Amino acid sequence: MTASLVRTAGELAGLDAGRSGGRSERAVVMTMGALHAGHAALVRAARERVGAAGTVVVTVFVNPLQFGAGEDLDRYPRTLDADRELAEAAGASVVFAPSVDEVYPGGQPQVRLSAGPMGERYEGASRPGHFDGMLTVVAKLLHLTAPDVAFYGEKDGQQLALIRRMVADLNFPVKIVGVPTVREADGLALSSRNRYLSAADRVEALALSRALFAGRDAVAGGPSAVRKAAGEVLAEAGTALDYLGLVDPADFTEIDREDFRGEAVLALAAKVGTTRLIDNVRLCF
Repeated sequence: MTASLVRTAGELAGLDAGRSGGRSERAVVMTMGALHAGHAALVRAARERVGAAGTVVVTVFVNPLQFGAGEDLDRYPRTLDADRELAEAAGASVVFAPSVDEVYPGGQPQVRLSAGPMGERYEGASRPGHFDGMLTVVAKLLHLTAPDVAFYGEKDGQQLALIRRMVADLNFPVKIVGVPTVREADGLALSSRNRYLSAADRVEALALSRALFAGRDAVAGGPSAVRKAAGEVLAEAGTALDYLGLVDPADFTEIDREDFRGEAVLALAAKVGTTRLIDNVRLCF
């Protein structure tokens, strides 16, 4: 299957020709490019969902609204040719790669979505405004691509929770599907930012997944045991930790009861060298 490269909203709208009663499903996978095997897993999941007759749209757009001052917008990798090849090999029908002017034709939008209280926790506390910018572009891309179902990676756990909440609160007619994090054989979560890591940084970065796995292995001891096990790994490694949280996956509020029962997410962020990485694992108490 050859993936068409689409640059404008007008071209994208042309994909709707013939999408009337009894039509096949359309899925979207939203990315900022620099695609890797984790993104390929999202595209494959989307293709499996919609079948051979369905349409899988992969968006490639580095959204300036979700980068704060001093963050890596300018150096964020742009690899569109390679991205298109990977998306196509994984089953994409269309790659939508608009310019900033195409997405924000009047300049930065005056009206934006607010992530609310959930967007102020953890990643939101460390990156003020990040989730407002993320939800604004996700909402816009959902309108432009008009999917039946949208796929997002569980590695960005708070982002996934916020997108689900936005879709529910604002009645978007789309189903949101989370896809498990893809990892290297040694446990490192795949990320476009991993390419910034030096050889020494990469070894150091393994402390993040080790800590999460240690926490997961301690789940029988309850929330305190999970936090303690993960914290000890990070402390021993001397990790420059931003946060470590054990949270409810629905709203990213901290789990503060030892008798908690149900699903949880153990999430962290840390600086490795000059690169900030995030990761999480899902638990069940």
